[in-house]
Amino acid sequence: MVPPSSEMAAAASTASCSGSSPAPRVLSSTSTPSNLLHSPPPLLTKHPHPQVSCFPQKGFSNITHAFLGKALHGLCIKGLLHLGTFYTNTLINMYCKFHNIEYARHVFDRMPDRNQASWNNLMSGFVRVGCYGEAMHLFRHMCEVGATPSSYALASLVTACDRSGCMPEGALQIHAYAVKCGLLSDVFAGTSLLHFYGAHAHVSEATKIFEEIDQPNIVSWTSLMVAYADNGYTKEVLNIYQNLRRQEVPCNQNTMAIVIRSCGMLDDRTLGYQILGDVIKSGLDTNISVANSLISIFGNFECVEEASCVFDNMLERDTISWNSIITASAHNGRCEESLGHLVRMRHDQMEINYITISSLLSVCGSAQNLRWGRGLHGLLVKSGLESNAGNFEDSEFHNLIVGNALVTIYGKFGLMDEAQKVHKIMPERDEVTWNALIGGHADNKEPNAAIKAFHLLREEGVSVNYITVVNLLSACLASDDLLEHGMPIHAYIIRAGFELDTYVQSSLITMYAQCGDLDTSNYIFYALANKNSSTWNAILSANAHYGPGEEALKLFVHMRNGGVLLDQFSFSVALAIIGNLTVLDEGQQLHSLIIKLGFDSNDYVLNATMDMYGKCGEIDDVFKILPQPRNRSRRSWNILISALARHGFFQQAREVFHEMVDMGLRPDHVTFVSLLSACSHGGLVDEGLAYFSSMTDEYGVPTGIEHCTCIIDLLGRAGRLAEAEAFIDKMPVAPNDLVWRSLLAACKIHGNLELGRRAADRLFELDSLDDSAYVLYSNVCASSRRWGDVENVRRQMESNKVKKKPACSWVKLKNKVTSFGMGEQFHPQTTQINRKLDELRKIIKEAGYVADTSYSLQDTDEEQKEHNLWNHSERIALAFGLVNSPESSPLRIFKNLRVCGDCHSVFKLVSKILDRKIILRDAYRFHHFSGGKCSCSDYW
Repeated sequence: MVPPSSEMAAAASTASCSGSSPAPRVLSSTSTPSNLLHSPPPLLTKHPHPQVSCFPQKGFSNITHAFLGKALHGLCIKGLLHLGTFYTNTLINMYCKFHNIEYARHVFDRMPDRNQASWNNLMSGFVRVGCYGEAMHLFRHMCEVGATPSSYALASLVTACDRSGCMPEGALQIHAYAVKCGLLSDVFAGTSLLHFYGAHAHVSEATKIFEEIDQPNIVSWTSLMVAYADNGYTKEVLNIYQNLRRQEVPCNQNTMAIVIRSCGMLDDRTLGYQILGDVIKSGLDTNISVANSLISIFGNFECVEEASCVFDNMLERDTISWNSIITASAHNGRCEESLGHLVRMRHDQMEINYITISSLLSVCGSAQNLRWGRGLHGLLVKSGLESNAGNFEDSEFHNLIVGNALVTIYGKFGLMDEAQKVHKIMPERDEVTWNALIGGHADNKEPNAAIKAFHLLREEGVSVNYITVVNLLSACLASDDLLEHGMPIHAYIIRAGFELDTYVQSSLITMYAQCGDLDTSNYIFYALANKNSSTWNAILSANAHYGPGEEALKLFVHMRNGGVLLDQFSFSVALAIIGNLTVLDEGQQLHSLIIKLGFDSNDYVLNATMDMYGKCGEIDDVFKILPQPRNRSRRSWNILISALARHGFFQQAREVFHEMVDMGLRPDHVTFVSLLSACSHGGLVDEGLAYFSSMTDEYGVPTGIEHCTCIIDLLGRAGRLAEAEAFIDKMPVAPNDLVWRSLLAACKIHGNLELGRRAADRLFELDSLDDSAYVLYSNVCASSRRWGDVENVRRQMESNKVKKKPACSWVKLKNKVTSFGMGEQFHPQTTQINRKLDELRKIIKEAGYVADTSYSLQDTDEEQKEHNLWNHSERIALAFGLVNSPESSPLRIFKNLRVCGDCHSVFKLVSKILDRKIILRDAYRFHHFSGGKCSCSDYW
């Protein structure tokens, strides 16, 4: 800035009509400009330039060009015009407007007569150019000389205190002054203070100030909403909005944007539609910022059609609009739609920025979209955005973001060579870059590469943060990793001082459990001086996945009794434990607690509750808490399909799938696992094969090992074993133990010894200690009456010290679980149980029952085989349940292995003769027996 010249001083002297600088007088704010400009020369009044010709009436107020203002000021300096207070005030304001604050200050300092506007103009000028300290100094000087700042000036001062970040005490002084002068009720002063307190997390004080304002305008209301929103009080924002509507205050785009944002944070779709109606009524639906916000929340709600409708109805769009619709489509798995929007965006010549690319890269998070990710990478190279990002305002920063996204995406695909190439050519790498690379190696089970990247990170001098350490710990998955990497990383954590970080503590607990050392996980947890929700959730999850379910459930009880703050993760894990244990009573109690604490509307907890009821055999309760179709997330649909399939309602599972697609939700890999499983258990071979084909061709879901296992099971159950074997040879993923086990089980059903031997050999190659492989192959041999081969399998198990998992069934009555093994004879009620079994055998034989001894896989005579069938654990559990439960109550029985075909027939006959509903859950699914029929339609 050029300092004021001697001409400026002369101008000030001319304006004061005096050679000295006496103390300025303070005039009333009501002083008028009359007689302050004497006899304006014709060259001004008749000047062709409108800003000059109106000078006598407006002073410097209308000047829009600095050079013109200085020229007019030059006339004053030459003495052609004599300025009074009014014109000098407009001169100060003009110099402030053009950021010539030193000129403005010199004019102000040499004014003989100042009024309120003089002080206010300079004070606002200081704030405008960022001289916040000078503004506060002027405010204090103003108070000393008895001048009164206007409410607008006070608002500027509060802004100064807010922006400076180091003058909160100044705002308190202004607040006190406003109270003293009665300006707190003024809308300008009150709103600025309201905003200040909200920005500094004093929401209650902001509310009190709002209540003091006589006539709050929409800015006041919006500032109050922002105060609550920024401090996490989302529901209160919507309550304020309701009050605003009742008072019929018209909203602006800023108001609706904060309301829409709050609605999105609450994840309330119904409320979202209501707000959309309000937006349309207010005529703001075409406003760019409001429409952009609507697109974002509908995208978060998985309502892509509604987001597209808002987007299509916009009169004009900016880059944010395009990024919002691309993000909405991308985050809901609509890859082709999001990329189509990119094509249209480029056609409209809209600027593509790092958000565009980052959003599009996020849609490439599945294998079928990998080619799009590579294509986007190519676009970056072609556009020069990869190396110099010339179209970005901050090329270095934004290039870093896109590069980090590429490293992350390639890591997610398992293409670590590609990730390393991008990582290597990036002009700059930060902690996020290295964490993405280390995390990619960890996710792809490459602990050695992750450790190597960690050493390179340290060599480059990049700082290590808790995310780096968490990624390193997640790379350790086996006992060998624990000794080679896990423990050294733990030692580094202690040396580097990360052991007090909550996330690191939780990751250590998880790492030791994953590596098979649950005892150390428990030791680390109980040694923590300060346990919080994160560490409790970590130990709960560790015990749930790697320890006895009963112990994990006890941990949850300890959490509850110890006053630990339970969150959605705590409840989800606890519900999963209960579902796996199939303890319905505990599940119902936990559901009551969830409702009491207000978590029943949380999407994660709601879905976990549905899953728990499905696994506990209560399909009716699943439907009771199932959200309406419009409000269901993809996970809700998946759980419903899975529950229906598990309970034998195969056609209903297919109908739900098509309803989901009709609602505009794209199925994912989990959806198809449930759907294909339903087809497999329901004997819907052609339908299952058609769904498998459409999975990749129509819906773009990549083929996973779970889908292949379902197809093998589907073909195997139907007896199409040659097709199943051929399918394995053509699988796009390497077959694992689940695939060969499914084929081997099918060979047992259909007596295919040769194929069974080949499948068993593959299983033994994968894991020679897998007891299920020996048992299945032994059963295949027994079905073919190859008793010598059965004996050979038994000897091989003994040689390898493999023990067969014993069959077990259990019943829970009166909060007590009673379990039974094969031929159980040690229960206190054995006599009553055997009597009941004899009674059942008699009544079902009278009804036409003939034992199917093919399910007795021992080399004995027929009579002994039938006797062995009546020693099956599920029949003993059935008899016990009938003895100890009311005649009209449903009976629930659980078995750890697959129910045999003869027991299945017995259960059907008992349900008909005794008119009892019996629910049997085996290792594969639920069987609902009623009136002599089973929900599986005898196909399982």
